[in-house]
Amino acid sequence: MTTALTQFARILRHNQTDTERELWQLLRRRELAGYKFRRQVPLGRYVADFVCLSARIIVELDGGQHGEQTSYDSERTSWLKTENFRVLRFWNNQVFEERDSVLAAILSALTAPSP
Repeated sequence: MTTALTQFARILRHNQTDTERELWQLLRRRELAGYKFRRQVPLGRYVADFVCLSARIIVELDGGQHGEQTSYDSERTSWLKTENFRVLRFWNNQVFEERDSVLAAILSALTAPSP
């Protein structure tokens, strides 16, 4: 049976932002050091933008609207940390303007020992 959250994640996958599309092209098909990423993945009552389950890394992209939902983001990040995920956050413009730095930060988190 498909849950409402799974259906919502599916809708998000089909309606990506330009930034999500750009980062997905860099992460998909094990392009980053052989690590497998999935996009718009339901975890608990949240949907993660990108997740590498084997490394327990979540990559979140924040646009201008995220300044208004810091409380929600904080609660969500806290819950994800209790589930042993490391959460990396990047502003949308960083993906386009600082692509190499973003990928280096993700790769560093992927290869760092788990906390």
